[in-house]
Amino acid sequence: MGQTLSEIATRLRNADKKVQLIYAFNASGKTRLSREFRDLIDPKGDERDDDYRSKVLYYNAFTEDLFYWDNDLEGDTERKLRIHPNAFTKSAFEDLGLDIRVITTFQRYTRPNLTPRFSVDFSEVAFSLEGGDDTSTGNLKISKGEESNFIWSVFYCLMDQVISTRNVAELDDRETDQFNNLEFIFIDDPVSSLDENHLIQLAVDVAGLVKRSDAANGLKFVITTHNPLFFNVLFNELTKKTCYMLTRLEDGTFDLVEKNGDSNHSFSYHLYLKQTLEKAIAADKIERYHFTLLRNLYEKTSNFLGYPQWSQLLPGDQQLYLNRIIQFTSHSTLSNEAIAEPSPQEKQTVKLLLEHLRNNYSYWQEGAQSG
Repeated sequence: MGQTLSEIATRLRNADKKVQLIYAFNASGKTRLSREFRDLIDPKGDERDDDYRSKVLYYNAFTEDLFYWDNDLEGDTERKLRIHPNAFTKSAFEDLGLDIRVITTFQRYTRPNLTPRFSVDFSEVAFSLEGGDDTSTGNLKISKGEESNFIWSVFYCLMDQVISTRNVAELDDRETDQFNNLEFIFIDDPVSSLDENHLIQLAVDVAGLVKRSDAANGLKFVITTHNPLFFNVLFNELTKKTCYMLTRLEDGTFDLVEKNGDSNHSFSYHLYLKQTLEKAIAADKIERYHFTLLRNLYEKTSNFLGYPQWSQLLPGDQQLYLNRIIQFTSHSTLSNEAIAEPSPQEKQTVKLLLEHLRNNYSYWQEGAQSG
């Protein structure tokens, strides 16, 4: 039997480590761990105290919930991203005036002419494509990926300011005292929608901030991700870190195991995917997230064998149909994704496609012989 997420959060809090880097597959409890960690460090009741100062700054899926769209359903022209009043954005915009830096960071991860425009009170932001001849597209509803980029840019700039402020040793010399009690920065899976080049840049940027944080200022970092590329870049960029793998066990508890090496070496990423799928098939406990693991396995295999698209590995006579099945069940944007239990036909598809990989590609046949 493993541990509860509360027990793992306590373990992370008590560790005398500057950086704790955690790899976990989707649906393994990363976001819930970030909430448990936040509640452990900063119980909600403390916020009623007049002298309350946050001890943890965190980014996770709930951070994105602070932003929501007003689509102007009547006029269909004045589309805006509204911002719930909260301490996170108040600190970034009203107290520290980070709006220009947020715009610059956002454009670096997206497009130079995709321009956010804040309202005077920072309660909403509109987006437009600005042309070189002073033309503008008017208010656009940006993509979900661009929206995630924008929200991450707010957090990134705030984190940058936190580190710069905390690096000033004398408390009286700091430009603000609101970060004096801060102990942890917890980052859960930033911007998974980025392409590989921008994802690498984001990882390098995060590592740069962490390295710039003086040991003397006492800040500690917990970073979780399901993306092996993001994990590997951080692993190589950061010298002082402890690495773990978080797994969810069948009894509903969790295991946090210390690892050495990047995802390919210490996790045997592709083998772990295969073993996880095999266990789920054998126990007839296939859930929707297993389709994501299956897709990851196909992507890993196609990269190794030099195929430009993972779907080319699918059986030729059913390629389009099976591609659609995997796409449909491995993306969370579809309304029925909340239903964890796949149909018997979908479960059979997972089994067939895993056997197809093992039986038809040398990548796996050689691995079986060498094992």
